[in-house]
Amino acid sequence: MLGWLWQRAAPPAVPPYGHDRALRDDRRGGKRSSSSLAAVALAVSLAACVDIQQGGDASEIENATGLYAMNARSPATAVTKTALVDFDVSAFPYSGMIPEKDKPFLDVATGGRRGHTSPSGNIVWEDQAYHDRRVLLSIPAGFDPGRPALIVVFFHGRNTLLQRDVVERQRVPLQLAESGLNAVLVAPQLAADAPDSSAGRFWEPNVFARFIDEAASHLASLYGHDGAREVFRAAPVVIMAYSGGYLPAAFSLAYWGDSRRLRGVILFDATYGELDKFANWIADRRDAFFFSAYSKSSAQESASLREMLSQRGIPFATSMGASLAGVTFQAAPAGIEHNDFLTRAWVADPVRAVLSRIDGFSRATTAARRKKT
Repeated sequence: MLGWLWQRAAPPAVPPYGHDRALRDDRRGGKRSSSSLAAVALAVSLAACVDIQQGGDASEIENATGLYAMNARSPATAVTKTALVDFDVSAFPYSGMIPEKDKPFLDVATGGRRGHTSPSGNIVWEDQAYHDRRVLLSIPAGFDPGRPALIVVFFHGRNTLLQRDVVERQRVPLQLAESGLNAVLVAPQLAADAPDSSAGRFWEPNVFARFIDEAASHLASLYGHDGAREVFRAAPVVIMAYSGGYLPAAFSLAYWGDSRRLRGVILFDATYGELDKFANWIADRRDAFFFSAYSKSSAQESASLREMLSQRGIPFATSMGASLAGVTFQAAPAGIEHNDFLTRAWVADPVRAVLSRIDGFSRATTAARRKKT
């Protein structure tokens, strides 16, 4: 199987958007606003892309790009490295049962095709939406495995494709790079461009742990040195979810929530369900942080989660502070669109804003930070 890779030394100028597109990402099936399209700043659309053989070692990737030479004096990456890579442990394909519902995930069969009936009643076909094993990996320029590092796992929402939406429209890799966090991004393709939030294999016990283990190997290959594998295997993890991504996030917490590696959880307009799983994890991991930002779209469920925490005597803040600690709920102003929430919420580029507040994992040295401020 072939994957693809691009590299970017600095954010390119914002190009005009070449064509209109019906964009949908609301859990209720609404249409996306096109207001964020003009702000697209993409590495993938402008950078030179090169295919790499999945499973190849670091030398094969290095030969393919000519840009993977390491500076022996500094292990930090000189350019951002981003790729879509096939995983063995992926969200889909999935043909098991839906937890707590006692029904098969693929519950429709006709004409040799199998499909899934979504909660909204739509039939989503396996061969269209539930076959993509690819995972988006991104290592920002300046990432240094010799410094404390994080893995940020991002679960996207409905009607989403990794390149078109997570990279181009929502600019998640770019926002992580601009946050200054010494972290890498791992974002699995869930239901591909479909009105469904199913967790797939993340419904199964131990799958999230196996997924993280496999990610360490692929990240080391993308980084360009096999020795980085142990760094990625030991790095703390932050789970970040948007919209329908709450479902795989909640089950990953439930099945991996006792791991000391899980440093925190970030939800962007994503408190739509499984609130007990989030509340249980918060109660069990008082040493980790939980941050949830919401618009009108998820305000009611967010209030329910706050009430659950209050009943357990768990305190929480109601606005984002200088750093992420404890439990925080952040409301977005009236008029903020759910579909644009990752680029325009209570602040511009909220992913960047939140990630920049994770203490202890800066890419900059202390001297550089002092000079910048």
